[in-house]
Amino acid sequence: MKPLKDITVITLEHAIAAPFATRQLADLGARVIKVERPGVGDFARGYDERVRGLASHFVWTNRSKESLTLDVKHHEAQAILRRLIVEEADVVVQNLAPGAAARLGLSYEALSELKPGIIVCDISGYGSDGPYRDKKAYDLLIQSESGFLSVTGTEEHPSKAGPSIADISAGMYAYSNILAALLERAHTGRGRRIDISMLESLVEWTSYPLYYAFDGATPPARTGASHATIYPYGPFPAGDGKNVMLGLQNEREWVAFCNKVLLAPELAADPRFSTNSKRSAARADLRKLIVETFSALTAEEVIRRLDDAQIANASVNTMHDVWEHPQLQARHRWDEVGSPAGTIPALIPPGFTQEDAPRMDPVPALGEHTERILAELGYTAERIAQLRAENAI
Repeated sequence: MKPLKDITVITLEHAIAAPFATRQLADLGARVIKVERPGVGDFARGYDERVRGLASHFVWTNRSKESLTLDVKHHEAQAILRRLIVEEADVVVQNLAPGAAARLGLSYEALSELKPGIIVCDISGYGSDGPYRDKKAYDLLIQSESGFLSVTGTEEHPSKAGPSIADISAGMYAYSNILAALLERAHTGRGRRIDISMLESLVEWTSYPLYYAFDGATPPARTGASHATIYPYGPFPAGDGKNVMLGLQNEREWVAFCNKVLLAPELAADPRFSTNSKRSAARADLRKLIVETFSALTAEEVIRRLDDAQIANASVNTMHDVWEHPQLQARHRWDEVGSPAGTIPALIPPGFTQEDAPRMDPVPALGEHTERILAELGYTAERIAQLRAENAI
């Protein structure tokens, strides 16, 4: 039995934040009904065609869901949606434009009068009140607004995170808050409104540099792929042209690094490098010494020395490398899911095993489950055909 087997989630979602949250609820066994616009659907369906004609973002965040097409501006489609929520839903999730859900009568205040146990999770860029409430918000904009860009990139140029980190952080907080609300409801019988802001989510994740700049102090510098305040911690080139990522965390590791990796034990006592703060301040001099030593070694030889000294290290992998990663292969972390384009590989979510597998059902085609869901509500085939002719579904 999956933990959320008896939970039904109705979601009016697009892009990443809300779909990522609800996909994880589906992983745990929840029935997730995704309400999409007829003919178009979630606009993330059209971001690209990289997965056998399907969009990479959509494939990632939408497996195990049912797709129901409804034109929520149509009076009967609105009635269908409200009835579906009142009769079936435990949770409603939405990340529509600010104010849109309330105008459709889908606010927590309106729905809780009909169903006191309902949990409503609203995801937005800036939250439901305050001067930024109505501003449009996309992932890169929130990376900028949160200060994330100011500490990410090179000295000359700020850089965005490769993944949609603002969306992901908001999705994770939506997911965890919904789980907590379900636990609370089991004790009290009452639902809850959850107000998730992308800005607040990413500021929470950026709290280390925020505190580092506390009370007007200088913020962490942008240092590319190196750590801004710990050194050596970042990528270093080996003699064969490959890069090795390594990181030191304490003085014991610094001594081991000097003795067993650089083969220069005298550096351990060099006053220029005697503490992390001094090493970070003198990183240009120290990097020169490290690169000089590594230039006579292959990346494999550098990693062998680092492993022998028990210094943390990693390969600088490409996306293609990760598809073939030996650790993921050895731990059997890949499964397969269906899709409109056929079977595709999918990573088993962290925390699950193949013996205690998550729900990993197909990625839905647009409107794939519309007729079945309406039939469950008692609609006849004739009435469904009429609704389709009216473009209500």
